[in-house]
Amino acid sequence: MSVKALILNESRDKFLVCKEESGIWELPGGGLDWGMTPQEDLPREIAEEMGLTVTKMADHPSYFITDQTINRGVWFVNVVYEAEVAHLDFTPSEECVDIVFINQSNLGDIKPFPSVEKLAAMFRPHSH
Repeated sequence: MSVKALILNESRDKFLVCKEESGIWELPGGGLDWGMTPQEDLPREIAEEMGLTVTKMADHPSYFITDQTINRGVWFVNVVYEAEVAHLDFTPSEECVDIVFINQSNLGDIKPFPSVEKLAAMFRPHSH
């Protein structure tokens, strides 16, 4: 199970994705460590992967995504929480070499993980 961040642009009609070293785009966040809450763990993940500070995080998830990995058929769960960061001057790492804001209309411009495609299909800007 992973906790992921829904970081919105200023007009709140697109969400942030990170390009991994492999060239595939993913939501910021990662696996939920045992014994931690999403509100404890997601800010840590974003700090480790991107060098950013979470300033605000929702108490409840905005989206819940389940799917199977492409090559191993392993089921995964992404629980997506709306979050805000202090700024977008990220520090590149293996897990985040670039960032961009997307929605369904510009999804074809990137090579996303299936979870990003699912979120783009479910994303409702008026709900945030």
